This record gives sequence, C-alpha cells and structure tokens, in this order.
Amino acid sequence: MATQAESLAANMNLSVFSKATELKSRILFTILALIVYRLGTYVPIPGVDPISMSQLFQQHGGGILGMFDMFSGGAFKRMTIFALSVMPYITASIIVQLSSAIVPQMEALKKEGEAGRMKLNQYSRYLTVLFAMAQSWGIATYVLHGNVVAIDHTFFLVSTIATLTCGAIFLMWLGEQITARGIGNGTSLIIYSGIVANLPHAMAQTLELGRTGALSTWFILLIIVLIFGILAVCVFCERAQRRILIQYPKRQVGNKMYGGEASHLPLKINTSGVIPPIFASSLLLLPITALSFTSMQEKGGWLADIVAELGHGKPLFMALYAVMIVFFAFFYTAVVFNPVETADNLKKYGGFVPGIRPGKNTAEYFDYVLTRLTVLGAAYLVAICLLPEFLMSKGAIPFYLGGTSLLIVVSVTIDTISRVQSHLIAHQYEGLIKKSKLRTK
Repeated sequence: MATQAESLAANMNLSVFSKATELKSRILFTILALIVYRLGTYVPIPGVDPISMSQLFQQHGGGILGMFDMFSGGAFKRMTIFALSVMPYITASIIVQLSSAIVPQMEALKKEGEAGRMKLNQYSRYLTVLFAMAQSWGIATYVLHGNVVAIDHTFFLVSTIATLTCGAIFLMWLGEQITARGIGNGTSLIIYSGIVANLPHAMAQTLELGRTGALSTWFILLIIVLIFGILAVCVFCERAQRRILIQYPKRQVGNKMYGGEASHLPLKINTSGVIPPIFASSLLLLPITALSFTSMQEKGGWLADIVAELGHGKPLFMALYAVMIVFFAFFYTAVVFNPVETADNLKKYGGFVPGIRPGKNTAEYFDYVLTRLTVLGAAYLVAICLLPEFLMSKGAIPFYLGGTSLLIVVSVTIDTISRVQSHLIAHQYEGLIKKSKLRTK
C-alpha cells in the first residue's frame, strides 16, 4: 500500500509545479548561478597566448592534467579565471572532515551542533585559500615553462596567483549560495555543469577519431555501449536500498490506542554517493600535478618516471585510485550514518527491529548491514570508475566520457530531481493544511 507521500508524488503535474513559487525561484537562482560560472570559464587570464596554450595542453593533457581540466569544465585548457574550479575547496573539506574524525578538538566541534559546523566550515574556507594559492602557483609555473606567456614573467606569476585564487574563492562562495538558496549541492552542481557542457564536444571528438581512422568503428561502438551500460548501472545502484523494518509498540493513553505502526529505515548501497571518486581524484590531483610540473622542468629523472606510471591504465594509478575510492566510501559512510546514534534514537522513541534487542544489539545489527552494503557500494564505485580507464589507455578517449564523469552526472541528476520532488511534496502538504484550516473556520 502506497504511503501518503508516495500518493502525493504520483499526483504531481505541471499545474502543481506552476504553483510552487519558492521552488521556481530556487531553480531560477541555480540556473543563473551556473550561467555565471560557465561564462567565467571563458574569461582568460591576461598574458597567455590561447593558441600556444592549446598546443601545450595537447602535448601534456593526456594524463592527470586532462582530469584536472574535466573537473574545471574546460577552464584549465583555456587557462581562464576559473581554472582551479572548486578543487581547492573540495581538498580543504576532505582534510577538515578527516580531522573531525581523528583530532579530538575537531571532533568536539562537530558535536556542538550548528555552531560547531559553522566553525568547521570556516576552517575549510581558510584552507581553501591556502590550497588555491599553492595550486595557482603550480599552474603559473607550468604555464611559464611552457613558453606561452607574452608579458613580464614576474608580473604574470603574481597576477595569475591572485586571479586564480580569487576565482576559486568566488566559486566556493557561489557553491554555498546555490546550496542555501538554490536546489541541490552547489559544489556538485558546479562540477556537474562543467561536465555536461563538454559531453557533446567529447562525443564529437570521439566520432572524429573514428572518421580519421585513429579509432576503429568497433571500438567506438564498444565505447557507446559501455557508456549506456554505465548509465544504467549507475541509475540502478544509486536508487537501490536495503529497507530495515522498524516496529513501534502500541501504547494506551486514556481510552485511545497510539502506535503499533511499522516503518522502514532505508540504507542505500552507495551511501557516500559521488563523494569518494571526487575526493580520490582531488587528492590525486594535488601531489601528481606538482610532480608533473616539476618533471616538466627537469625533462627526465625519477619524478618523470613517477608521473609516467600515474598515467591512465597504469597499475600504480589504478591501485591508488581504487584504494582511495574504497577508503572514502567507508569513511564518508561512517560520517553520514552513525549506527549507535540511530539505535539510541529508536530506543528513545520506542522503535525496534523485530527479533533484535534495542540499544547495543540494534547498533551492531545496523553496523553489520551497513558494512556489507558499503562493500558492495565500494566495489561498484571502483568498477564504474576504473573500467573506462582501460579504454582511455587504449585510445585517446576524452575524460568526459569516463566512469567518474558519468557517475557524477547520474548522481547529481538523481539528487537534484529528489530535492525538486521534496519541495513539491512540501508545497502540496502546505496546500492541504491551508485547505483544512479554511474548512474549520
């Protein structure tokens, strides 16, 4: 039997959407904010020759720099003010979240509620500035040694660090504004918009490789089939969940009986969502990009060998990427879902899992189920993210057609649609409450 919320969701149509003024304003704000971001990805940094920069990127963009360009929505290849995208903010958030689980002082802040969360967010912002300055210096050094700068090198170095740092801080602020006043997670939507905007060009580039004979027709067909297969698996796994039955006992208050209801606690296979691939990619980007810049200057040596081994399809890159995805899948799941806290809340309100004692035994049962679900979710993420890497190593396939980018597209789309539905359901509930108040008057 469908619940009241499911019945409302099934009855939603365009007329319901037209009446939800708050939702329309949120969607409009999100669209305008993303348009501002996309326009900024075409504003170049002063002093860079665009033709020479394009040639330089074609020479060195097949490795980790290509992944950097994917997360920046093509801004890195064009060397624009948003070349860093939100990568410094993501890296800073990773470190703060890791610290909140390891450092006792940070953990205490996390338990302080809203005030503690605001302090942790402030620490993330400070770290974002530091990481943005460091990555800006690395990019400026990379461009200078590529001989594509037409102005004074010292002035270019200072202006580029200032411009890219300000661009990263602006995107951090823009992402927070989208989260607060728009629909969905702002940081994820910024990355999502850059990937979606470049997907048609990536597909056209792949077809052009087939036309020129660089890739065989069967290989291109295999890529297309793999893309649709990845999309289908992502949709299935992102929506799959294990529902744990929760029973509430009956209680008598006066002459009336309350409770006796049954509900479900949904546990997703992939509780961490798209966070592990993004976190793993951003952490790989930071040291590997620095190594890449250094190896360019040395023109050889052991640093160049390390960078070469971290190319797509290489065992070292695959191993590091897989280990980081698995680690962040378990880590972020532990941050999002606390079995002990959930079991205590159920016990407080009289809920229990049939056949399981309330309290400690329920927490152990939740941990047992969640651990096995996370193993499946981590294996799914590793498979989705690494399978296309083998194809990229065999042919010059754009990063935008890789498993990580497609996973981000599916996850963010599903999350955004779910949030839109939640707003519509809330709007319908408000309408029902207003009607009931009018009838009682």
